[in-house]
Amino acid sequence: MSSKKYVYPAKFIIEENGSISVYFPDLSGCQTYAGNMEDAALMAKEALEGYIEVLLELNKEIPKPSSISDICSDSYFAMMVVADVKNMSKENKPVKKTLSIPKWLDREATNAHINFSGVLKEALLERLNLL
Repeated sequence: MSSKKYVYPAKFIIEENGSISVYFPDLSGCQTYAGNMEDAALMAKEALEGYIEVLLELNKEIPKPSSISDICSDSYFAMMVVADVKNMSKENKPVKKTLSIPKWLDREATNAHINFSGVLKEALLERLNLL
């Protein structure tokens, strides 16, 4: 699986309680926090990778990153964060699976217009603690 690197500036703000809040100005809602700077840097990388992966999954446009000089301030410090995102497009291609369920359950689910693939996907994500 190929990967691509994305680099975005992040604001690291030391809160009154000593925790570190991290915000990505170019990515609305992409933020995280940690108790110390080392964890904040790791959490920032995770947050950025997750955010970019979701944009790619949804075929959304990836915003252009700002220059770090555009977000610098005296009230916080900024640093560039690198995300190494796997190209998930091939991995998200549906695969056909054969399964068996009781006839009565098939009838009930069909009558309720339940999407079998959607239910199976959701159940697998939940079972794998990925939801």
